[in-house]
Amino acid sequence: MTDRVVKLSIRSLFLWAVMSIATVSLVISAGLSMYTQVKSYRQEIELSIVTLAKLIGQSSANSLIENNAIYLEEQLNNLAFADQILNVHIYKSLESYQALDTKVVSFASYNKAGEYLIASKENQLADLASSPQFISENDFLEVSERIYDQKTGGVLGWIYIRMSADSFNKLVGESFLLTLSAMCVLLLLSFLLAVRFQRMVTSPIERLADFLQRTSRQRDYSARIENSSIRELDILSDSVNVMLVRIQEYMQKQRQAEEQHRRLNASLEEMVNQRTMALKSANQELIQTLEKLHQFQRQIVQNEKMASLGDMVAGVAHEVNTPIGLGVTASTMMLDRIAVIEKDFENKTLKASAMKRFLEESNENLNIIYRNLNRAAELISSFKQVAVDQSSESNRTFCFAQLVNEILLSLQPRLKKLKHNINVNCDPTLCVETKAGPINQILINLIMNSVIHGFENIEKGEIDIIAELATPEKFKLVYRDNGKGIPDDIRKRIFDPFVTTKRGQGGSGLGMHLVYNLVTQALNGSITLTSEEGQGVEFVIIFPIASAKSV
Repeated sequence: MTDRVVKLSIRSLFLWAVMSIATVSLVISAGLSMYTQVKSYRQEIELSIVTLAKLIGQSSANSLIENNAIYLEEQLNNLAFADQILNVHIYKSLESYQALDTKVVSFASYNKAGEYLIASKENQLADLASSPQFISENDFLEVSERIYDQKTGGVLGWIYIRMSADSFNKLVGESFLLTLSAMCVLLLLSFLLAVRFQRMVTSPIERLADFLQRTSRQRDYSARIENSSIRELDILSDSVNVMLVRIQEYMQKQRQAEEQHRRLNASLEEMVNQRTMALKSANQELIQTLEKLHQFQRQIVQNEKMASLGDMVAGVAHEVNTPIGLGVTASTMMLDRIAVIEKDFENKTLKASAMKRFLEESNENLNIIYRNLNRAAELISSFKQVAVDQSSESNRTFCFAQLVNEILLSLQPRLKKLKHNINVNCDPTLCVETKAGPINQILINLIMNSVIHGFENIEKGEIDIIAELATPEKFKLVYRDNGKGIPDDIRKRIFDPFVTTKRGQGGSGLGMHLVYNLVTQALNGSITLTSEEGQGVEFVIIFPIASAKSV
């Protein structure tokens, strides 16, 4: 069994709201009015009985002094004309003039005809003297007052009066009926006014709802709703009319589009076939162009690697030329000195001092030849290993710190005239098994980029190379310099091919592209760049290794 949602109409909500507000307002105002009137009536009757008690007490003072109870009762019988007075009792103090509250005895009394006698009130006189008390269950009011001697100020006795509350109840009842009648009349007027205002508000809304229902069923969007006398509903009517105009325009455009669509459907199959053939041809051309582009890119990258190797060869050759030239010069001098010594020996003119000088010069020249030949051998060995690494794509086990030192030694011809410092932070005993060639080419490109681009117009720069194991199976290489950094527009595409700041000055724009390809393809790793202009660069390279150990 499904729950039914109770929906209220604007008419019922309007009536409920108006009548609720009117009812609450009338109840509150009537309650306040009744409370004020009852309080006023009560104060009036209390004042009247207190005043009456004081008057009777003053007239009874002489009788108390003279102890004339008979005369006092005759006077009290004159109260028979006051219908509201039920009982009056005069009490006399036994110890006159001694205290305000002393023991009293009944002296004289008045009881209305037909009214029953009441019990003595000696013990309640002091309580009733503070304020009159209503006895609601018996509908009467009680009060007591002290009777004073006007000459001495002493207490002669007490007067007790019990008064009927019929007049007070009658006034309260009449006031309640009047207030209730006024409330009913005002509620009726409020209801009639609410119905009137409700019709003024809901009638235009109902017309608008009927119009919208009729329009939605008939789909006649050319119809327009009339304006109403209520400003908000008039604005709503204008908005509905604007919406209908736009719907009509949209429907007209939709019909035109459908007509065009029907016309196009007739030739759609032929157009699809033609475009499919054109797309196949374009795809084929695109595939061929892409293959040529990849071939061209690989060729350019290979040329870049060979050019880098050629620069290294030229630098190493120039560097090797110096120690070999010094060795040749020293050996020539040795030959000349040997010829002189040999001639003196044959002529038997050889002196001990000349022989000693010859031995000293021979020792010095041989040391020069040894040092320079050893230097040349180190350069050639380092270059040989770098060249083998660049041409090899197979894994080998090597000491990473030694590989970096060999690379720096091969770059020495290009770095020796510069004042830049290269700091290597790597465990000298760490050996890894991976491809040395890509690492060789990566470090060469990064160092040369720093020298050419990062340290431009910087006399002395700092390069940090940090190598460590990220995990037993992954190697982490951090390259950092304090150069001028990379601009934002270049940093976003630094690894794209042909991106360079030295366009027309010898820069090919393939250095970082080659680094990216070597890291991601040759080493199956990842490379991230952090750089801000003026703050240097930091490359973090992480790639897997076959094994690692310390020696």
